[in-house]
Amino acid sequence: MGSSILPDLGAEILIPVCAVIGIAFSLVQWLLVSKVKLSPGRDSGSPGNNGAGGKNGYSDYLIEEEEGLNDHNVVIKCAEIQTAISEGATSFLFTEYQYVGIFMVAFAILIFLFLGSVEGFSTKSQPCTYDKSKMCKPALATAIFSTVSFLLGAVTSVVSGFLGMKIATYANARTTLEARKGVGKAFITAFRSGAVMGFLLAANGLLVLYIAINLFKLYYGDDWGGLFEAITGYGLGGSSMALFGRVGGGIYTKAADVGADLVGKVERNIPEDDPRNPAVIADNVGDNVGDIAGMGSDLFGSYAESSCAALVVASISSFGINHELTPMLYPLIISSVGIIVCLITTLFATDFFEIKAVKEIEPSLKRQLIISTVLMTIGIGIVSWVALPSSFTIFNFGDQKAVKNWQLFLCVAVGLWAGLIIGFVTEYYTSNAYSPVQDVADSCRTGAATNVIFGLALGYKSCIIPIFAIAISIFVSFSFAAMYGIAVAALGMLSTIATGLAIDAYGPISDNAGGIAEMAGMSHRIRERTDALDAAGNTTAAIGKGFAIGSAALVSLALFGAFVSRAAISTVDVLTPKVFIGLLVGAMLPYWFSAMTMKSVGSAALKMVEEVRRQFNTIPGLMEGTAKPDYATCVKISTDASIKEMIPPGALVMLTPLIVGIFFGVETLSGVLAGSLVSGVQIAISASNTGGAWDNAKKYIEAGASEHARTLGPKGSEPHKAAVIGDTIGDPLKDTSGPSLNILIKLMAVESLVFAPFFATHGGLLFKIF
Repeated sequence: MGSSILPDLGAEILIPVCAVIGIAFSLVQWLLVSKVKLSPGRDSGSPGNNGAGGKNGYSDYLIEEEEGLNDHNVVIKCAEIQTAISEGATSFLFTEYQYVGIFMVAFAILIFLFLGSVEGFSTKSQPCTYDKSKMCKPALATAIFSTVSFLLGAVTSVVSGFLGMKIATYANARTTLEARKGVGKAFITAFRSGAVMGFLLAANGLLVLYIAINLFKLYYGDDWGGLFEAITGYGLGGSSMALFGRVGGGIYTKAADVGADLVGKVERNIPEDDPRNPAVIADNVGDNVGDIAGMGSDLFGSYAESSCAALVVASISSFGINHELTPMLYPLIISSVGIIVCLITTLFATDFFEIKAVKEIEPSLKRQLIISTVLMTIGIGIVSWVALPSSFTIFNFGDQKAVKNWQLFLCVAVGLWAGLIIGFVTEYYTSNAYSPVQDVADSCRTGAATNVIFGLALGYKSCIIPIFAIAISIFVSFSFAAMYGIAVAALGMLSTIATGLAIDAYGPISDNAGGIAEMAGMSHRIRERTDALDAAGNTTAAIGKGFAIGSAALVSLALFGAFVSRAAISTVDVLTPKVFIGLLVGAMLPYWFSAMTMKSVGSAALKMVEEVRRQFNTIPGLMEGTAKPDYATCVKISTDASIKEMIPPGALVMLTPLIVGIFFGVETLSGVLAGSLVSGVQIAISASNTGGAWDNAKKYIEAGASEHARTLGPKGSEPHKAAVIGDTIGDPLKDTSGPSLNILIKLMAVESLVFAPFFATHGGLLFKIF
């Protein structure tokens, strides 16, 4: 068998050191962003002195027309708007976390009671699950430690989302102010802020997991099977918080967005983010709570679950049986190397290449993906050579499968490259630089109906290549290393999570920056720059969602494999009625879930539209700009709606595995998991891409960059109005239903895995009765 080159001590030092480097790097980026001052300095008030001196980050000359006396007012105005957005986002998240906190405690008690009752709360040692000849820790220990790791995961997830939101609201106005010096400066500020979030999240997730494993080991000792079974709670905690963050944030942001667009743009013909629009602050707050806090928790959940799935399978393979620590921690070592790779990659965007023109923005972001993937492939090669023995065995549904270290390298690499392919296909279908979106924009000539038809067709078509990419990576990784291969392929896709998140968070920050520029009354040249940043951000957000969906498919399959092993099901036979009914119901769940979230956005948007209309009709001087709208009421409508509406979809996802497992047993549950995975991935990809394409078709017409786009414009033309309607329909698809579905897929699988011991002993009540 042989042992790994890297000694155990080396692995134990490498992981925390990489995590600490990641945290340190994010703090450095944050310090660089904070150099842009939001208070007008001494040299900002006098007309002649503006470009002089390196004080307050104003070392570069500002645009000519922005120089002079109005500069002082612009900075103050930007600071005011930023404070309003930040306060709105913070108060919403605190309200959301109060509700989620109650759920967290209730669910923790449920985990403890269910898992503790497996052996009737006995404190005696019991035979091990996979090797009856040995004695392992009691089920009560698994119950206690699973509950602890669930709470750890939940808290880490919440903190990740909250920190991301804080950084985004800190950076948005700074990006606007930097846009006065040119698009390159603004890009770097927005990208650095995204990097703060990406690295904090990747490093925190890794560090907390590593510390938890070491603390649990003090009790579990040599019982690695029990130890890593208890760790799965970490993934469950991360994803359950992400579900509420994604759904709640998604409903919030889209209710405000749809309300602001329909009344503002279509009825009143005022530009996007016009300060006269009462829903405009709520719209900008929504970008931060949905796209940043929700996305952060979501990717953290994926990361935690893929690590847990890999560790569970490894603990019952030769790594765990022979207590080989370094190969056991292989998933964590991959993530550690990923942080270092992403750190080098980030420097390419912020330090090595300077962006001088608008057309360089998107290529620079795409370069991030390519550089990180290429470097990570080399990193994985080194890790697989150093941290793994040359040959070992992997648990494969009851048997042990012999695997070589180069095969495991290929598993991770295939996941990594599949992620890149999914990213680029998503970009092709959602960027207005390519023909699919231009065709959708062109269809607006004949009104909104053709726009909707073209957009839906584009979304369905965009599933084809990503599904093949996922299918090939599943086949390759399973052939080489069974379920462990799939788990590490998912980890491979997520190994560049820090870069992925930086690119993803960049989008909402640029979006906010554009809104602030419009509200602060800055010149159209500034708005053009922030729009260019935002259009690139839209595409990268779609790429981020592609990654999240692709990795969710792999993660949930790996968790499904771990669940089937843990529940002692030898085969999942589709021809048995128990399994087939599960498949049908499982395939229906994503539709039920999407219906709930779409309708929630619709009803919340309805209230918002009525409120915005009421203000335009009853506040004298609002259209003329002499009176101020009542922003607070709109923020309250969004908050109340999202808190109330996030509970039913959340309950659907959390309760389904429990109800099916208890009443119908593990076989039906395995059918439900397979069904929801298969249909959920398709809907998620098509919904995200359709929405992204409609959004960028509208931006294509508004920017009027090409001859074709100018024939469709300008803003306010009939084709433009049709494009706005398409964009409004796409909003809940791409920002609420689509991204939440990948959490549905993963969460049901990880929950089934955590409760598997209970379902295996006490489940299937209905079939026992009849």
